[in-house]
Amino acid sequence: MTPRLGFVGVGWIGRARMQAVADAGLASIVAVADADPSAALEAAASVGAAAVEPEAALAGALDLDGLVIATPSALHAAQAAAALANGMAVFCQKPLGRTSGECQAVVDGARAADRLLGVDLSYREVEGVRRMREVVASGAIGRPYAADLVFHNAYGPDKSWFLDPGQSGGGCVIDLGTHLLDLGLWMLDGPEVQEVTSRLYRSGRPWDAAGGEVEDHAVVRVDLAGGATMTLACSWFLPAGQDAVLGATFYGSEGAVALRNVDGSFYDLCAERFRGTSREVLAGPPDPWGGRATVAWVRRLADGQGFDPEVASVVEVARVVDRVYGR
Repeated sequence: MTPRLGFVGVGWIGRARMQAVADAGLASIVAVADADPSAALEAAASVGAAAVEPEAALAGALDLDGLVIATPSALHAAQAAAALANGMAVFCQKPLGRTSGECQAVVDGARAADRLLGVDLSYREVEGVRRMREVVASGAIGRPYAADLVFHNAYGPDKSWFLDPGQSGGGCVIDLGTHLLDLGLWMLDGPEVQEVTSRLYRSGRPWDAAGGEVEDHAVVRVDLAGGATMTLACSWFLPAGQDAVLGATFYGSEGAVALRNVDGSFYDLCAERFRGTSREVLAGPPDPWGGRATVAWVRRLADGQGFDPEVASVVEVARVVDRVYGR
């Protein structure tokens, strides 16, 4: 079938995902909604869709097969749950919820409705990451025992709601760290998380959970069953000397694989394999990976797929984030 899709939230990420779906030609985009009516009108016109109110898109009255959600984090869980309850499949920006409890409720709703639920954990779709995972899964680096994960954003968020813990659910960890925690657990084939320890900072001082602010720098250690350890460092507003520092290195007993950004870019990523002091490039830019997860979800929806139990991995990642925040 050709799915009939709606989009709720057409800021730059939502607009980019919508364009990727339009370019793929796998679905009919029939409705676009945003809290800013002018943004909805402009985005809808670009794909020949109708501009509607968000409530109309969520209510199930538009005969939509699926809904793509790219609104502020505080809205994700409730909007996803409403769409699922009204018979639509859902693809949602991360985080699916501000807490693991919110995430679990949405996953449970998708399971009960037998609807396809996807979350935009887009770094899984980077070509270099795919090749890294193939190398790890093949046993070519031996037994993986350590992962170093880094995501520093020299600018930080440009919307005020990111800095409100009630709306965002947290700071740089839930914003940036979620991507890399998911990537690490996925790369290592979903091991049990045994212990999580963290040091969080706000403007260079220890973060106060009761202070009504979010953290802007974090150092996290995640100990896994089987003896492996992941370390995560992430931040906003870091004087990094470039726009971003992004990396994920997985060390094994016989080698390593690594992802890094090129020249401070958020989008140009290079993957390499290490053997001792030598290195081999697995993949690099150009690689238009940003919309792949959305398009893959549309393809599965077009094939008639219902609930996919693999989406429950987002709950496991959210539980790690909860433990980082001590909740």
